Amino acid sequence: MAQILLTADRTLMSNYRGKEFLGFGTSAPPNIIPGWLYRLLIFPAVKNRHGVPVEAPYGLRKLEAKLLQQGLDVLTVDPDHLKDFIGDADVLGVHTMDPFGLGPSSTTFSRILNTGEPYLASCFRAIFENPEVGKAKQRGLKVFVGGPGAWQFRVRDRFQHEYGIDFVIEGEADAIIGDFVRKALRGESLPKFYEVDYDDVPRIEDIADIKNPSINGLVEIGRGCPRGCRFCSVTLRPLRWYPFEKIEKELSVNSKARLKGGILHAEDVLLYGSETTIPNREKVLKLHRLAKKYVPNFSWSHSSMAAIATDAPLIEEISNLMLDENQRWWGAQIGIETGSPRLLRRAMPAKAHPFKPEEWPDVVKTAAGVMTDNGLFPACTLITGLPEEEDSDVIATIELIDDLEDFQSLIVPLFFVPLGRLKDEDWFKFEDVRDLQRELMIKCLQHDLRWARRLMDRYFEDKKFGWFYKDAFNLFVWLLERRAKRECVLV
Repeated sequence: MAQILLTADRTLMSNYRGKEFLGFGTSAPPNIIPGWLYRLLIFPAVKNRHGVPVEAPYGLRKLEAKLLQQGLDVLTVDPDHLKDFIGDADVLGVHTMDPFGLGPSSTTFSRILNTGEPYLASCFRAIFENPEVGKAKQRGLKVFVGGPGAWQFRVRDRFQHEYGIDFVIEGEADAIIGDFVRKALRGESLPKFYEVDYDDVPRIEDIADIKNPSINGLVEIGRGCPRGCRFCSVTLRPLRWYPFEKIEKELSVNSKARLKGGILHAEDVLLYGSETTIPNREKVLKLHRLAKKYVPNFSWSHSSMAAIATDAPLIEEISNLMLDENQRWWGAQIGIETGSPRLLRRAMPAKAHPFKPEEWPDVVKTAAGVMTDNGLFPACTLITGLPEEEDSDVIATIELIDDLEDFQSLIVPLFFVPLGRLKDEDWFKFEDVRDLQRELMIKCLQHDLRWARRLMDRYFEDKKFGWFYKDAFNLFVWLLERRAKRECVLV
């Protein structure tokens, strides 16, 4: 048995039936459909071999690889099988994305649908309510928590004490996590909460290559973002792009595990290899040729409207590389955030680069046309309740959404959550929603319900029993629409 165990809650230790973007469904609250059916459809348990998951969240795989590189005895395990391994462990590390449901999608969905705590929060808590974890704590087990959701412990520190979490680390821990783990193994004192500062941010050579497969074949191609949006924490970190050799090693790990799909991960995949906001065509095309060599069907984690609008011929070339008998479309998460040039200039002045903020609505519409023409189906976000948002800004966004009626996409309005350079601002709450903001959310929901039904035909065409999943998700969409009407969200 391993001395160090790594795990994540049930909502993260899933491959979402091979459809990564279904993972956003874990931020929804229960009671839309029965919990057992929701879990089956959205986040079924990932396959495991005697409690060891075949795939695991990428962040866990990075940490696992770093600790293995340093000669430590570490194993990643399924949360439902902790009892089989924890008896001999001295350290338990838990990866989290949204531990208390305070993230933008969770706060939005749970309040709008008025059905309580989202799945990802209840599943995170379930790890620490596991009696086997409690017994291990009594004999001296040290518990670490980290991941993109670690910031939430700054506003919910009581939970850390109640559940006996010894150490929470926020930020990119690659360069320093080994030191903290060794301190825990030696019984030395640890800080309750540690935020990785700029001096500790890892260089490329500090970041280990994954040794075991990641959920849905996700492979990081770089970290950081040059756009500087004030509401985003990622922009506080330096921009670093992985060399092709490093990316290929991780593609190979997932390919050898015979994963059927893959995801290229960066805050803007189209900016790979660029130090500006203009795509480096040669490097981007080489990256996609490399990925297609190992992964017959893959998508992007994120891109940007501005990068897509900057070089439409590049998107066409990428489409010609990606789309074939194995793949008819690909997806990405893309932030629209607002239709207001005024608000864009104040909160995210570089988001439109190399265009001007005044051109933002046209940039979005141009990019929408390019994506529709080339088989890119995005999940887009808006931010509702940004500081300094005025009615005129909301009207501009409503007008933009009207213009995007034929844009094959999902457009999701999310409540503002104070992060990045705006972390000291007030949260936007459901009680703060004004009539214009409600109108915007209704328009987005109408857009999403219409396009979600069309998406189902494509989304599950490569799945065995795809007809069953398509019908089941169409039923879920109908129930969601019904709930929205009952809660007076949709009329």
